[in-house]
Amino acid sequence: MFTEYVAKAIESAEYELIEDGTFFGSIPGFQGAWGNVKTIEACRTDLMGALEGWLVAKLWDHDDDIPVVGKLSLIPRRVRLPAQRSKKRLLDAATTTTRTRQAS
Repeated sequence: MFTEYVAKAIESAEYELIEDGTFFGSIPGFQGAWGNVKTIEACRTDLMGALEGWLVAKLWDHDDDIPVVGKLSLIPRRVRLPAQRSKKRLLDAATTTTRTRQAS
C-alpha cells in the first residue's frame, strides 16, 4: 500500500526548469518534500525518495496531517482490540468499586 500511495502521489507532481538549468519538483500538499537535479527523470526519482523519507518521518512521529491521495490514506485507524476492551473494563471496575474493611 505504501508503494501504491507514493506512486499515486508522484502522479500529481509539478516540475519546473529553474534559472540554473536544473529541474525542481514538488507535490502539492506535501510541503517540504521536493527534488532538484539536472534532468526531469532524475528529478522524479529524487522527489520520490524525498517523499518516501518525508512519509516515514511523519509516520514515525505519529503525525496525522498526511494527505489522502485518491482514496488512499496512510493514517492508521485506531482499532481497539478485544484484549484492550477487557483491560479497560477491569480498570474501570477497579476505580469505581471501593472496598471497605470492617473490624471484627
